Amino acid sequence: MHHKLRKSIKKQTCAHVVQPGSAAPSFYQYHSDPFDKFREECGVFGVYGHPEASNLAYLGLYALQHRGQEGAGICSSDGRQLYLEKAMGLVADIFSEKRLKKLPGHIAIGHNRYSTAGSSVLKNVQPIVANFSLGTLALAHNGNLVNAPELRKTLEDEGAIFQSTSDSEVIVHLIAHSKGDTFEERVVQALREITGAYSLLILREKELIAVRDPHGVRPLCIGLVDGAYVVASETCALDLINAKYIRDIEPGEMVIINDEGITSQKVIPSLRKAFCIFEFIYFARPDSNIFGGQNVNEIRKEFGRQLARESKVEADLVIPVPDSGVPAALGYSEESGIPFDFGLIRNHYIGRTFIEPKQSIRHFGVKIKLNPVKKLIEGKRVVVIDDSIVRGTTSKKIVKMLRETGGAKEVHLRISSPPTIMPCYYGIDTPTRQELIASSHGIEEIRKYVTADSLAYLDIEGLKKIVPDAGHYCSACFDNVYPISFPGEHLEQMEFFY
Repeated sequence: MHHKLRKSIKKQTCAHVVQPGSAAPSFYQYHSDPFDKFREECGVFGVYGHPEASNLAYLGLYALQHRGQEGAGICSSDGRQLYLEKAMGLVADIFSEKRLKKLPGHIAIGHNRYSTAGSSVLKNVQPIVANFSLGTLALAHNGNLVNAPELRKTLEDEGAIFQSTSDSEVIVHLIAHSKGDTFEERVVQALREITGAYSLLILREKELIAVRDPHGVRPLCIGLVDGAYVVASETCALDLINAKYIRDIEPGEMVIINDEGITSQKVIPSLRKAFCIFEFIYFARPDSNIFGGQNVNEIRKEFGRQLARESKVEADLVIPVPDSGVPAALGYSEESGIPFDFGLIRNHYIGRTFIEPKQSIRHFGVKIKLNPVKKLIEGKRVVVIDDSIVRGTTSKKIVKMLRETGGAKEVHLRISSPPTIMPCYYGIDTPTRQELIASSHGIEEIRKYVTADSLAYLDIEGLKKIVPDAGHYCSACFDNVYPISFPGEHLEQMEFFY
């Protein structure tokens, strides 16, 4: 369906959020236990000044698909009005050539969604497009606002009508309710009311605005291709379209791109940087450079080397849990001298929810994704490298499968991050504290549960040795030190909302 979003003639006291027509939802299952892995947050991509802006946005979202697989959307502008297309599903399934032709113009923003705050339904897929007194805007948001529930209640009391359950819509209404004379002033006033993690792209008829929260929790960078500016969550999206990386958007910085060029201003003081350490451990693509140009793959390999220095074990083979465990496993192998190989093979074509056979198949849930190479591991002492343990159910199935199906003599589990004891409230969908096995069990108890011969995590001090400027990172999931304060007296309140 072609959606033309025209300027509102009548002055409005709150934003009217424009939604597209209905679409059949798709559901995707990537793990035997969908809650036993940290889930991606979101990815954002923007283009200004390119005749094929929406096509570039499509490619950018394709490169950022790992950051969200539930839904995607693109909003473009031809300088006069905005055009919106979004749906549930994967980028390649949503945006056909025919659909991209419905997105004309030289400016565009795109968004990949994994639901963090707000359920997984079409109305929560971004960009959010709204008409208000100064025209039309579209917004794409990566992160979570920790004071969204309080702000939402205040806005609703003032007459705001919300069309979605996403915390991102709170920002739209704050902009609409602001008393600033210019649009940029309204954005700044809105930003000064929100607390949390946000990498934002805001599109208007003739400009693109990019903002990063004062802690810099989520990555956001600027590039240049064919004279056009691009903004992306990760540099891997720049690489795909041959864009040159310029720099990261700084914490607390707002970048405005329009006919007058590109301007920048620090709109919120950055008192403390708090880059998400899990971007290095799991979320960002290995070929991306984030947080000041650090290569994700190299950092993960260093995690593996440090893990080997801390917890080497007598073994015959090092194998990763693909794909996220591969760099750390390579580093562990190089440091320990134990040979590396792919002892677990991943099925890359898992898509729509599978139908389990009526007759029970042992470890079916894990086997649909991973299968051991019996000839390689049979009779051997194996070190298995994974990036994290959440609930422990998948780790337990992998260990048992390596023994029973693969014939491993010993299975030693090594984790390239510290024990995860607390949830994230800054844009990652994590289980509650009660569901995180390390929050209530010691390492030996976890080892017994997953039935490994030995278990070791990367020590948090070892982790901090690897990342540059360790004090600039958020590691609350490991140490319970949250850098961004929460409203109210008790942190447990947040688990009700997210």
